[in-house]
Amino acid sequence: MNRKLKLWELNRVSEEEFKQQEKYPLRVILNDIRSLNNIGSFFRTADAFNVEKIYLCGITANPPHRDIQKTALGATETVEWEYRQSILELIKDLKQEGYVICSIEQAEKTVHLDKISDLEGEKFALIYGNEVNGVEQEAIDLSDHIIEIPQFGTKHSLNVSVCAGVVLWEFSKRYFPEDR
Repeated sequence: MNRKLKLWELNRVSEEEFKQQEKYPLRVILNDIRSLNNIGSFFRTADAFNVEKIYLCGITANPPHRDIQKTALGATETVEWEYRQSILELIKDLKQEGYVICSIEQAEKTVHLDKISDLEGEKFALIYGNEVNGVEQEAIDLSDHIIEIPQFGTKHSLNVSVCAGVVLWEFSKRYFPEDR
């Protein structure tokens, strides 16, 4: 029999230990995300995948907010975040800091998610756009890469917070120790 573990058996780090541990050089940019539940999900996912920082841009709401907290489950207290009005200024700043900018979008020329291990660079900033309109063209124009999740159904879209889980898992694998 394979027994399910209890919460106290998961050996999770404390909030303070999490804040102190070295983070993966991954940053998440949310631009014009409307749903407070999606924002909360991003925080929770960023906590799970040891993300360095989240940027909230444009109309994206900021914590604290009851509906963000409902899905974040406290991750707004563990994951570093910052509000920036202009995504374009943020992209320029991150490029100067050596981050490779990747928009998560469907476009004419993309890198499929299963090929991201071929991307050069150590530090990545991942842009997620509005639930209806996606990543704005000006941000795509400033991006080093456009990352696409291959899909095989009829909708050709995922909820933006589901997309975050898929993409952040793949990017976080770049930083796993060899002997894990």
